[in-house]
Amino acid sequence: MRIGLDVMGGDKAPDAVIEGAMSAVEHLEQKDCLVLIGDENIIKEKLDNKSFKSDKFEIIHAPDVIRMGDQPTRAFTQKQKSSINVGFALLKKNKIDSFASAGNTGAMLVGAIYSINAIQGIIRPATTSILPKENGGVGVLIDVGTNPDSKPDVLYQFGLLGSIYAQNVYDIEKPKVALLNIGEEEEKGNLLTQSAYRLMKGSKDFNFVGNVESRDLFKDLADVIVCDGFTGNIVLKEAEGIYRMMLKRGLTDEFFNRFNYENYGGTPILGVNGTVVVGHGISNEVAIENMIILTKEVHEANIADKIKSAINKYTQTNDTYN
Repeated sequence: MRIGLDVMGGDKAPDAVIEGAMSAVEHLEQKDCLVLIGDENIIKEKLDNKSFKSDKFEIIHAPDVIRMGDQPTRAFTQKQKSSINVGFALLKKNKIDSFASAGNTGAMLVGAIYSINAIQGIIRPATTSILPKENGGVGVLIDVGTNPDSKPDVLYQFGLLGSIYAQNVYDIEKPKVALLNIGEEEEKGNLLTQSAYRLMKGSKDFNFVGNVESRDLFKDLADVIVCDGFTGNIVLKEAEGIYRMMLKRGLTDEFFNRFNYENYGGTPILGVNGTVVVGHGISNEVAIENMIILTKEVHEANIADKIKSAINKYTQTNDTYN
């Protein structure tokens, strides 16, 4: 497998990215190759300074950088030689099998849609976050910021995307899918959640178990929790804020240590024609290492192909009803 890695993306790039890549090599198989995409002179200098050589590395020169504050669409269109742009060009031509970056999230989403496109039938691609469960397991929160404004049919598809992801990457058999709401009752919530509930109820595409409240996010009531990206991003950043506050006060234990973003590396963009993984902008070398490992796992799980198959069945069913 050829894993493309944006060396210039992220607040701590390129040092943290290169160090993470060096550590990740130990987890790769003989057939795997890390394609480092960025300024060739900087990459070689950093590797030489650490006296590190590996036959699992290949360097592709990309002298420009899409900064974290750049407007995504404009930057992706104008900076043709940026590491993100070059990475997607390689992915589109099948010269790499997957692409990962801790850089500008918006540019990564624009690049995925412009270069490899959304899977036919997908209304909106989505991103996820892991929710550590009190019983030691994990849950999947979808969406966490890609789609701040969503419609009921989009939330329905999020349930399908999250279910496929949980089952194939986290080995959760028949994932329980719930809708994040202000109450457990069917009639609770705003117009969006009420309408989404009616669509999800009785779904044959995934195992819908009803509404779940935010106080129960870390229990084992659901494996996949669906919400619009605005709500999901607030939940995600609130959890990050609580974790940092507890660290600062020395109040940590085995469960709360699992809230550390470094452990998960990033999130795939679900619903596009390929494997694209986005890491946290503040990723250090540990997070980068785990982002690379996650990218490998997502690609090997054939998530994109499984989503295509599921969406085809979903579309055919709806066409029959129509």
